Amino acid sequence: MSVHLPAPDQAARLPVGRALFVLPAAIVITGGLWWWMTAAVPAADRTFVAWYGGVAAAVVCAAVTIAAYCAQAARRFRDRITVLDAGVARLADDTLPAVVRRVRDGASADTALAAVPDSVDGAHRRLLETIAREISRGERMRAATTAACANAAGRVQALATSMLADLREMEGRYDENVLGDLLELDHRTAQAGRLADSIAVLTGARSGRRWTKPIVMESILRGAMGRISAYQRVRTHSTSTVAVAGYAAEGVMHALAELMDNATSFSPPSEDVHVYVEEVHAGVVVTIEDSGLVMGPAALERAVRAVSAEPLDLTTLSGTRLGLAVVGCLARKHGLSVHFRPSARGGTGVVVMIPRTLITQPEPVAPPVTPAPAAVRAEPAEAPPAAPVSTVEGGLSGLPQRRRGQTLAAAPKAAPPPAAKPAPARADAGARFSAFHAAGRGTRPSAPSEDSR
Repeated sequence: MSVHLPAPDQAARLPVGRALFVLPAAIVITGGLWWWMTAAVPAADRTFVAWYGGVAAAVVCAAVTIAAYCAQAARRFRDRITVLDAGVARLADDTLPAVVRRVRDGASADTALAAVPDSVDGAHRRLLETIAREISRGERMRAATTAACANAAGRVQALATSMLADLREMEGRYDENVLGDLLELDHRTAQAGRLADSIAVLTGARSGRRWTKPIVMESILRGAMGRISAYQRVRTHSTSTVAVAGYAAEGVMHALAELMDNATSFSPPSEDVHVYVEEVHAGVVVTIEDSGLVMGPAALERAVRAVSAEPLDLTTLSGTRLGLAVVGCLARKHGLSVHFRPSARGGTGVVVMIPRTLITQPEPVAPPVTPAPAAVRAEPAEAPPAAPVSTVEGGLSGLPQRRRGQTLAAAPKAAPPPAAKPAPARADAGARFSAFHAAGRGTRPSAPSEDSR
């Protein structure tokens, strides 16, 4: 920005100089009139007219000179005001936003001010320095607060993950007398973990869970249901067999959990929330419909803005409405599209489009390897009589043994050691959820159920 202002003495001298050109002209004109009036009157009145005419001429010259000076001064000040307005406009429109942008991009206040042109000086320079230092201080405070929140969220995530692992290990050891209580604790710990994940998402930290293999849509839905309190009111309708890529599975699961939680929170406790899954050419569409109140225009506008592609502004968040902001962050990260519409059930419907780039096929399950029956094993046509061998030669170590005078290739294979007793197979996740539902209704399952994870 370049602002050139005239010096104060120059601003004062220039109108006076121009006024001095007006004074001689006024003297010539008024002097000529005075001489003509004095000569035109009779001789008896000439002295009186000469005195008063001279005084009037002097007054007129002074008035004209002063008027010329004031006009020139007013014009000069108007020019100065115009220049100042232009300088302030350039300061507000160009220089100041550039300094603020540099500071928010990570530059220090001194570095940002060093790029300001030298023509900006005086009060404008002091104003820029004050603003840049205050913004730099605010950015440091914001970064420190965000880092502290992310650190705390990471610790809570680690604690929740550890507690979930311990609880699921105990679910496999205890009987049905305590299984319902363990499942209830498991559920509440999962909700605490989801809250920690939400804080991590808002602060830009990583999620507490990461998957290395694709997760099928049914497991995605059930995982989202397991993280909300009113999971018993959610009804899923899905026949999809596709899976979500492992790197995005946690984000999709978390986003669906937040939307399911909103649907159950803003609908009557006696009504169910229905979740539909449909495969389309562009990907997978997940629709969540509730029977609550229809969102008003203002609430709908806030919801659309929260899940849009605009960057998250933490200053616009309220203390209790974090779910849609988390959904928006996850949608921007994984390329999800979220839309709201009136539900056919009388409430609000949310349509989530999972793009085709995140969809894959689940990994095939390897069939168990069964040993060949002993009856079909190939036996040698003529086996030589076996000579007695010692304990050391007899293969107690499980390795092929040979007799004296016999090559190792011709040595008979030692019998495999007896297989260890396999651990009891854990029940599948469906049995676990059945026990969870029973526990939530205040009843006990008929048989102990163990976690399959």
